[in-house]
Amino acid sequence: MKLWAILATLAMGAAWSWNASAQERVLDTEQGRIRVEDFAQGLSHPWSLAFLPDGRALVTERLGRLRLVGADGVLSEPLAGVPEVFARGQGGLLDVALSPDFAESRMVYLSFAEPGEGGAGTAVARGRLGEGRLEEMQVVFRMRPKVDGPNHFGSRLAFAPDGRLFVTLGERFKFEPAQDVSNHLGTIVRIEPDGGVPPDNPFVGRAGALPEIWSYGHRNVQGAAIHPETGALWTHEFGPRGGDELNIPQPGRNYGWPLVSWGRHYGGTSIPDPPTRPDLAPSIHHWTPAISPSGMAFYTATAIPGWRGNLLIGGLGSEALVRLTLDGERVTGEERMPMDARIRDVRQGPDGAVYLLTDADDGKILRLTAAR
Repeated sequence: MKLWAILATLAMGAAWSWNASAQERVLDTEQGRIRVEDFAQGLSHPWSLAFLPDGRALVTERLGRLRLVGADGVLSEPLAGVPEVFARGQGGLLDVALSPDFAESRMVYLSFAEPGEGGAGTAVARGRLGEGRLEEMQVVFRMRPKVDGPNHFGSRLAFAPDGRLFVTLGERFKFEPAQDVSNHLGTIVRIEPDGGVPPDNPFVGRAGALPEIWSYGHRNVQGAAIHPETGALWTHEFGPRGGDELNIPQPGRNYGWPLVSWGRHYGGTSIPDPPTRPDLAPSIHHWTPAISPSGMAFYTATAIPGWRGNLLIGGLGSEALVRLTLDGERVTGEERMPMDARIRDVRQGPDGAVYLLTDADDGKILRLTAAR
């Protein structure tokens, strides 16, 4: 093993300490010590988490299950009424989000890989949360077209302050269609809660373009969050071999994939760097080597004081929680906290704790709090 790798391994190992009596892990970070606890266990590849007003949460499992998680971490049986999913490769039941008026409507939104003619594509459905089931389930958006293959479905859901819904979509590992606005592959779409098209979407009325599209030229967007102060959508996406990106998608802009990238193709073939195409929208931050980002949350609570105002990102291949400090739209610093697990999603809980989902057959929900 190379010296740098040995030193990195030792450093990551030294960051952890164990309290054997309490069975808790404590991580030394730049902003103090963080306690990491197993909040819930027994999940198969959990993908997303959404907290309910009563302190419980909904959690999706990629194989097609939706469960309730009690405030004590106890899991319910799978809820009925979930749509059929294409549970192959990266496909399955993906994101879950509550309608902004959930307290009155009880509406829950799910994104998922939907099987159908031609293969599969990302879809969004909504239903009313009842006792042990989702009722009145209705699909409000379908990616066009459905294509073959098990990769790059996206998909995150983010409600903007105006109530419109952003849906992030992968390019299904098909490359060139991400540059074609006559299909949904490799785009971010913006829809009304019922699936309608907002009249101010950038491609409304343009011949040959799908009116749901907000931005295009994306590869596989698995992180989306609304900035708590500006209300703008922030996203991150996987690069190929390197070149993961953090973006603030602007209406109608082209984000370059597969014309440019900070990474390289998996076979080693080079791709032009983004500055060679100033006509394409740039990222605000990128990672090479890749962190394999999935899940994202702005931290607005005070329970972990040093993290307030920071952007938290889950790392799959990096097996880390990545914390970014910001100055407006500029990234000013980065800390990678080893979690020894693939992190699929990041959420801030109503108690101010940070909750992480681990992507594994025996997946967990981890709870992070400040260690006293």
